[in-house]
Amino acid sequence: MLVAERYEMIVQLVNEKGSIRVSELSELCKVTEETIRRDLDRLEQAGRLRRSHGGAVSVKNEQPETPYAVREIMNAEEKRRIAEEAVKLIEPHDRILLDASTTAWYMASSLPDIPLTILTNSIRVATELAGKEKIEVISTGGQLLQRSLSFVGPLAERSLETYYVDKLFFSSQGVHLDRGISESNELQARLKQKMVSIADRVILLADASKFGQQAFTHVVNLSQVSEIITDSRLTDPMRSQLAELAIPVTVV
Repeated sequence: MLVAERYEMIVQLVNEKGSIRVSELSELCKVTEETIRRDLDRLEQAGRLRRSHGGAVSVKNEQPETPYAVREIMNAEEKRRIAEEAVKLIEPHDRILLDASTTAWYMASSLPDIPLTILTNSIRVATELAGKEKIEVISTGGQLLQRSLSFVGPLAERSLETYYVDKLFFSSQGVHLDRGISESNELQARLKQKMVSIADRVILLADASKFGQQAFTHVVNLSQVSEIITDSRLTDPMRSQLAELAIPVTVV
C-alpha cells in the first residue's frame, strides 16, 4: 500500500468511526504503531483529523469552539443572574472547581473575599480572583486553548487527579435530555469528565439557549448532575421533563 493510499484509508476509518486508536489503525493498515503516529501527525497538520490521547478523532462534523470574547456577550444578563445564584451555594472554606465558561468568570467576579480554595483551568477566572486575598487559587496548567483562554489536555487532566472538591460549577455547549451534556471540543469534554469525577456536588450552569442542543463531544449524562441553575426562558415542557428526571432546577 502506498503512503498516500494509507493516508486516505486512515482518514476514512476515522470519519466512519468518529474516533479510533493507534493500535487498531496499526493492525488494519499493517504497519507499526510508530508509523501510524507519524501519519496522524501529518494528517493533523493537514487539517484532516485531530490527534487525541492514544489515537485520532474525526473533524468532519466538529463545530469550532466559540471564541471567549463572543461567548462573553452572548446571553450575558442571563449568565450574570445564574452566576449570582450559584455564588449563594458557596460557603467559607469550600473547595470549589470552576471551569472556563463565561458564567464561571461571572461567578469569580461576584465572589466575596472569603476563605476558599478554588481550582480552575481558566486564565480569566484565575486573573479575576487574583485580587481576593483570602481565596487560594490553583490553576491546572496544560495546553492553552486561545479561543477559550483555558488549559486542557493530558497535563490538565493529570493535575485534577490530585484533588477532590466539594462543588463543581461548570457549563457546556449543549444540554440534551436523552444524550446528556456535550461540548464542541473533545479536549474540553475530556477535562470536564475529569472535573465531574472529582466533585462531591456537580452544579450545571446553563442558560436556556443550551437546552435541546447537542454539540460534537459527549461529556456526561444528566444523571451525573446534582442540580441545574438556568434562566426564566426555559420552556415549561423542558422544566417538566427535568422534573421527571428528578434533577433539582433553580430558575432565575
